[in-house]
Amino acid sequence: MDLSTFEQIIGFKFKNRDLLKRAFLHRSYLNEHKEVNLDHNERLEFLGDAVLELAVTDWLYHHYPDKQEGDLTAYRAALVNTNALAEAAVGLDLNGHLLLSRGEARDTGRARQYILADTFEAVVGAIYLDQGNEAAQTFIAKTIFAQAAETIRKNLSEDYKSRFQRQAQEVTGITPVYQLVSAEGPDHDKNFTVELLLGEEKISRGEGQSKQEAEQGAAKAGLAKKHWLVE
Repeated sequence: MDLSTFEQIIGFKFKNRDLLKRAFLHRSYLNEHKEVNLDHNERLEFLGDAVLELAVTDWLYHHYPDKQEGDLTAYRAALVNTNALAEAAVGLDLNGHLLLSRGEARDTGRARQYILADTFEAVVGAIYLDQGNEAAQTFIAKTIFAQAAETIRKNLSEDYKSRFQRQAQEVTGITPVYQLVSAEGPDHDKNFTVELLLGEEKISRGEGQSKQEAEQGAAKAGLAKKHWLVE
């Protein structure tokens, strides 16, 4: 895997190339290539998710000093949701560096968006480990914050979770909680069911091929049930 072109795009030369290779290594690829002596990217994704959320939260706090918690929460969700991260990933040509199974490589639909978003987070995690927090912040600033206003505008109209949270906090003062009910099926074709709660009240359920999609479905159903859904 030649990653020098990607390093030029992001402006960092990795000290540990294996970290960057792992960021592009999907679990499905290892199922077909037992000889590869590297772990898949899910641990890096876990780390990158936390680094990204803190960076975005800090940036929003300082750039929108007049906004309250509900607005800031909605803005953050718009900047780190699957659509936004997948779009950033496409701009960096992460797709051209992904290592996937033959089956996953043929899928160009919604499932690929989730993979791209997860890979973006894994790249953030790899940069954080290899280059430090400052470099990770620089990468996030270039890829996320540069288009933040447009991303927020575009995604707020599509993000049912953010809309439900904002309404719930304004009307009830309660922050909604999403609980995973089930995750059934093989890794490459799972179906997730999520339940939306406001305090002790069970509001709605949603299903999808990822937890994020199931949560969006539950939020949309919740907006409709509470008569908060204004298109």
